[in-house]
Amino acid sequence: MNIWEYLAQGEPLLFDGAMGTYYASRPGRAEARCEPANLEAPDEIAAIHRAYLEAGCKAIRTNTFDLGGDWETAQKIIRVGCQIARSAAKPFGAYVFADLGPAPQSSALSPGEAYCRQAEIFLNQGLTHFILETLPTDDGVPELASYLKEHCPDAFLLVSFAAAPDGVTREGLSARTLFRRAAALGGVDGVGFNCVSGPRHLLEFIRGLDLSLLGGKPLSVMPNAGYPTVLGRRVAYRGGADYFAELMADTAGAGAAILGGCCGTTPQHIAQTAQALKCPPGKPFVLPAHPREKAQARPSPNHLRDKLAAGQRVTAVELDPPADDSVDGFMEAVRALRLAGADAVTVADCPVGRPRADSSLLACKIRRETGVEPLPHLTCRDRNLNATKALLLGLSMEGVHNVLLVTGDPIPTQDRDEVKSVFNFNSRKLIRYVSGLTGHGLSTPFQIFGALNVNAPNFEKQLELAAEKEEAGAAGFLTQPVHSPQALDNLARAREALKGYILGGVFPIVSHRNALFLNNEVAGVFVPEDIVRRYEGLDRDAAEALALELSVQTAQAMVPYTDGWYLMTPFRRVSLIAQIMAELI
Repeated sequence: MNIWEYLAQGEPLLFDGAMGTYYASRPGRAEARCEPANLEAPDEIAAIHRAYLEAGCKAIRTNTFDLGGDWETAQKIIRVGCQIARSAAKPFGAYVFADLGPAPQSSALSPGEAYCRQAEIFLNQGLTHFILETLPTDDGVPELASYLKEHCPDAFLLVSFAAAPDGVTREGLSARTLFRRAAALGGVDGVGFNCVSGPRHLLEFIRGLDLSLLGGKPLSVMPNAGYPTVLGRRVAYRGGADYFAELMADTAGAGAAILGGCCGTTPQHIAQTAQALKCPPGKPFVLPAHPREKAQARPSPNHLRDKLAAGQRVTAVELDPPADDSVDGFMEAVRALRLAGADAVTVADCPVGRPRADSSLLACKIRRETGVEPLPHLTCRDRNLNATKALLLGLSMEGVHNVLLVTGDPIPTQDRDEVKSVFNFNSRKLIRYVSGLTGHGLSTPFQIFGALNVNAPNFEKQLELAAEKEEAGAAGFLTQPVHSPQALDNLARAREALKGYILGGVFPIVSHRNALFLNNEVAGVFVPEDIVRRYEGLDRDAAEALALELSVQTAQAMVPYTDGWYLMTPFRRVSLIAQIMAELI
């Protein structure tokens, strides 16, 4: 019976559980990857396949999810994995699916090229059913779908995304959007979700989907057994098989035609699920006529956003956060900037990788106590996905809806043994993640800014990255300080190439020593030699006068190419910034 005939019967197609975590739970295997075992311990992999088949599953996945970076070895793993799975499935009359995990990010091949390269080997081994699972994006899916339909018209492709309980993948994409796009692809035969979420959360998520988008294609749901916990030095999933099975029966009632398990699910989980599917649930779920409504974006006061949208020039001023818990001087500076006419105060996030007062907490304090629009910087360096979302929820609750998202300066070398960077994202992925949170926990969207380095030697690449940031959801950019004719030319190029707002960077140089420091120790800043020489021998007052002159000239020169200014305060010299603003505003 072909797979479409099986699905037409109305009985859910039950897959196996998690090869990786089940293999790791066996004696002596806690630290081992399961895929090399195709070559090193084929009998053990065959025994795991049989255990799931004896539990009652009707489809198994080849042990090929993570193939590593060595293509020669990967081909052997695929070939042997296909042989093991087909031999195990034959006595049970079960389907065998070629299992492909997310394409490696470091590969010289694009995701589509990598998938097609693997698919060729699977097809040569006689496999025509494919599952592309645990995906954080749909990169490469259209290419694989087209390849399979061209080389094997009868191929069946199931695409499964990995979404957290909030409906967002680790790449910051909306799982609902991915679901809709995959369902619309002609070469995709089934769409679903697996991994990351437990059975209850995944059930709740699919109940909010519009399943009519599938157009008759089957929905697949393969959750984790629950959520991981650490037992000694081992990660374990403690979700019970009876609980899992009950929720999987409810999931079938909610519209899933293909079921199975991901991390932590064992043959026992599959056996109890098989039994639960034979008995109709006591309270079957009735699919609503329309999907659950998302949280609607609501208007919220945002002076910076509104002024930019009205086409008026804005002035944002950066203040370095305190290095201790003395905040009075910082807040006095904020109040002085408000009186001088600043539209926003930006606060760096632990600049140069050194700990300072938290930019987001300061942003909340600024808004509550002064009414000035804050623009906190958030880096990719110090927080994982969970901490980032938690912080954003807090900012939104406090009425802070402007953020500057940047990669972040690296941790100083001498501190790296004690302080570890996180970097779950680069800045483009972080922008996409934050942009995608609207309706997934955030009812008020953030106005997102990115950084633009107008001093970069290869500015064409900077423009490419900026365009990607805009596509990800950035509304505008704050630039590095402009001191040279080349930087001003690059600013003009940015104006032509980009759609978003641009706030041109102005950094008043306050001494000869300051100029040398900026040139030699601050990434992304370039001060021409003729400007450096002009500061030689000047006392503080003369240097500040020159800083005022040069800063005003630069700020006025960038007017045709910008929507406002981004003034950076040197050494808390707020009075100097106020003088510059008085000349400009």
